[in-house]
Amino acid sequence: MKPIQVGLLGAGTVGSGTFKVLQRNQEEIKRRAGRGIEITMVADLDTARAREVVGDGVKVVGDAREVIANPDIDIVIELIGGYGIAKQLVLEAIAAGKHVVTANKALLAVHGTEIFAAAHAKGVMVAFEAAVAGGIPIIKALREGLTANSIQWLAGIINGTTNFILSEMRDKGLDFATVLKEAQRLGYAEADPTFDIEGVDAGHKVTLMSALAFGIPVQFDKAHIEGITKLAAQDIKYAEQLGYRIKLLGVTKRTAKGIELRVHPSLVPSKRLLANVEGAMNAVVVHGDAVGTTLYYGKGAGSEPTASAVIADLVDITRLHTADAAHRVPHLAFHPDALSDLQVLPMAEVVTSYYLRLRVADQAGVLAKVTGLLATAGISIDAVLQREADEVGGEGSTQTDLIILTHDAREGTVDEVMAELQALPTVLEPIVRIRKEELK
Repeated sequence: MKPIQVGLLGAGTVGSGTFKVLQRNQEEIKRRAGRGIEITMVADLDTARAREVVGDGVKVVGDAREVIANPDIDIVIELIGGYGIAKQLVLEAIAAGKHVVTANKALLAVHGTEIFAAAHAKGVMVAFEAAVAGGIPIIKALREGLTANSIQWLAGIINGTTNFILSEMRDKGLDFATVLKEAQRLGYAEADPTFDIEGVDAGHKVTLMSALAFGIPVQFDKAHIEGITKLAAQDIKYAEQLGYRIKLLGVTKRTAKGIELRVHPSLVPSKRLLANVEGAMNAVVVHGDAVGTTLYYGKGAGSEPTASAVIADLVDITRLHTADAAHRVPHLAFHPDALSDLQVLPMAEVVTSYYLRLRVADQAGVLAKVTGLLATAGISIDAVLQREADEVGGEGSTQTDLIILTHDAREGTVDEVMAELQALPTVLEPIVRIRKEELK
């Protein structure tokens, strides 16, 4: 059978890795797909770089629309990134009857509803395994492997840059700014790391996983997102003393009131597998009613790990290329006319437990006043840790840190009691709040 022909938009890190892995493993991939898969055309603004990657046997152009217009191209791989030209090109490829493979989590999290609707109407596939957690096949697991389950929740370390920074902060006791500079020097963080350190990248990814898990439209604009820029080394140290590690988690849960969709630093019990994911690695835990808890772990970025996911999508599309569109696996796991209208809860309605650190005057009655206000608000305490004043501020210090772990409470209620606590004259600095996820 004639090989399926693929056009590649973007010959950078992932694009070059995709070409190399496809070339290296072409015989095995052909045995799995049932026919050959060949990248026959590449578009990149840097045509010289692209030619170095693909050699002389592949047509290289500077205009991506030449690839889309080529009637021989069956599948277009979009590896340009961003919301702008990438969106136009993906929609143009769909309109031209091409299947699309993309690693663009930002594009799908923000414009996925429009893109998937266009693909459904045209009878083509949009595959995006590489958009979430690099080489980890989490999209495949959610769309197909766990299809018998009512998924209850998932939580993931889905940004390698922030996980590397938090691991270094914990291991070396360094502050955020120092470790960020080191991460940039080593190539783990971009020159402009905003999307990573502010949680936006993880927000894009958990938005896609939430849609797959619960059969809801992609709704990035409703996700609650916090990054790691305000984390202090002392909170990482205190968490360790209490038996926890701090991780930036993407969390989505099914509740009686709706769907939780959030990204923020979280205390995770040290004994949990997720707490022991270190460096730039990624991991996702999914809990289904039938299967229980499952863990997916591996490299979340990089040339060949991400290429692994791109090529898996190419193989899937090749297998289903001639199949009736109505019998293919739906883009978001659920058929488009069966998506749920479950609301994404505002953060004030989320229920979880908390770590609170208060810098307070070291005097009698302070602890009683703090715990009294929490009790009045109906927030029960799991543990209290009070540091010696000398340990916090040096010899003769009149200040100390009071660390409180709570049981589950509604976020809005915690907001209200924090405002009351902050107004106390004995509370000397802004209160630190970090959410706690037991992941039971």
